[in-house]
Order: sequence, then structure tokens, then C-alpha cells
Amino acid sequence: MEAWAMPTFRVAGKMFLTMPDDQSSFAVRCPRLERGELIAAEPEKFWVPPHEAGSNWVRARLAALEDMAELRDIVVDSWQQAAPPRLREAFTVPDPYAE
Repeated sequence: MEAWAMPTFRVAGKMFLTMPDDQSSFAVRCPRLERGELIAAEPEKFWVPPHEAGSNWVRARLAALEDMAELRDIVVDSWQQAAPPRLREAFTVPDPYAE
């Protein structure tokens, strides 16, 4: 679904990921209390634009991610923050190496 002229991804009507205009980064849910620590630990990877400072979102630079597993973990974490309890309880992260 699109909002603000960019793709957005939702679960049960709640956004958990957006892809801003330049498509070099994406935004995900992140509790504000954890966000500062995350950005301080990996500023080359995570940041918050000034207009989103009051939100529960953080941006991640795609080029800075280590691999697809890290991307999956970030997206799943954001999905779990937005998903209702019944969906979170039923969800298991697939093992990409399982045969």
C-alpha cells in the first residue's frame, strides 16, 4: 500500500515498514528508548531524520546491512512490534537454511 507517495508495508492495518523516495534506506518501528542506543552503536547503519525525531521509527541504510539475515531480523522485529498478539503468537521465523 502507498502512503506519502512511498510504499508502505502493514500488518493488521498498522505500518511496520516504509521505503522512502531514494530507496537507499527503509524505515521500521523502533521504541524511542532503544533507538538512541541503536544509533550510537551503529551510526553508519541507523539514523532518524529530524522530522521523525518524535516518532517510534528508525531508518536503516540498505548498503550498510551485513547480509540478508540482518535485513530479515530488522523487518521481523518491526513486524512483531506492529502485529496484534494473536499473530505474533502464531508466527515463527523461518530458518533460511532448513531443507
